[in-house]
Amino acid sequence: MLMSSKKNRAKELLPQFLILNLQHSHDGHNNFFHCDQSQGLLQKVPVLILSSDQYFVPSLFMIPSFQQELSKMFPEKDTVFHHLGRYLFQPSNQAWELISRFYEAHLANANEKIGLQIRVYNTHQVPHTTIINEILACTLQHKLLPELDAQKAATSRLKKQTSKAVLVASLYSEYGEKLRTMYKANTTVTGEVIKVYQPSHEGRQKSNNDTHNIKAWTEIYLLSLCDALITSPKSTFGYVAHSLGGLKPWILKRAYGETIPNPPCQRAMSMEPCFHYPPKYDCRANSTVDFTSLFHHMKHCEDVKSGLRLVNANRRSSSTVKVLLTSRNGFIGMVPYSQFSELMGNLA
Repeated sequence: MLMSSKKNRAKELLPQFLILNLQHSHDGHNNFFHCDQSQGLLQKVPVLILSSDQYFVPSLFMIPSFQQELSKMFPEKDTVFHHLGRYLFQPSNQAWELISRFYEAHLANANEKIGLQIRVYNTHQVPHTTIINEILACTLQHKLLPELDAQKAATSRLKKQTSKAVLVASLYSEYGEKLRTMYKANTTVTGEVIKVYQPSHEGRQKSNNDTHNIKAWTEIYLLSLCDALITSPKSTFGYVAHSLGGLKPWILKRAYGETIPNPPCQRAMSMEPCFHYPPKYDCRANSTVDFTSLFHHMKHCEDVKSGLRLVNANRRSSSTVKVLLTSRNGFIGMVPYSQFSELMGNLA
């Protein structure tokens, strides 16, 4: 009776619902979310309302009671967002119409598709010209785009010339216009035809505007269909695009003033997004810790040194990643991602 009474009183003390704030501004409290003790309490609450602006999946892999099940679900740790995102993020009819129409009109026939995701937080600190020069330095260094032939002006193009489509996603029109003018007025040393497209240039972010958000989602999805990506540092827009696409992007280095960083960009070690504000508390040792020393499938992010990114410790080739194809009628099948772009037109 006494034990039963204690249990009943304990149940009465637990709330019927709990609002859990994992926003980055509350990172002090996040230090305990990954503790088994905290999870044991959360599992007893009937309704949990969770709010976060962070990709906190790495913290789930820190929870001892979760580790075995998560390892079964995601044997390749760097595919978590790719599989969940492809399964959960289904474009609305309005968004899908924009995606399919733009893809068919501008990207479908290109031999190769290069995506540029450009997020500039302060145009006064870093001029547009610096960012453009940094992007060009990155594309040339890693042979994503060909050099211009200074000796030849642009001439009439042959039908059988190979082409590359460059998709620019940015709030500012300067990037698409500059690149388009440059490649339109000059030939390339390889003879390739470079066509530059920028779907929109809103000028500023309008977070609560549905039309603006649909445009953003459309461009994220289009970027995910590219063969290679260059993304801006610390940009969740870029994270979602490359993770959906199963791509390891070239991440631009943060520029200051008119100085172009050297090197201008760095290849991401994983297709997973970066967890910007991870916990630093070791629940068992009751002390601060660098979790990369405890988990071999976690590394610090290239663009946020204190952040954490899940990596594939098995080092298998990411080219084996498969896409889960679904429709509103249910499951369609799994195909290698390399074939996904080819199927895009048929499924549209």
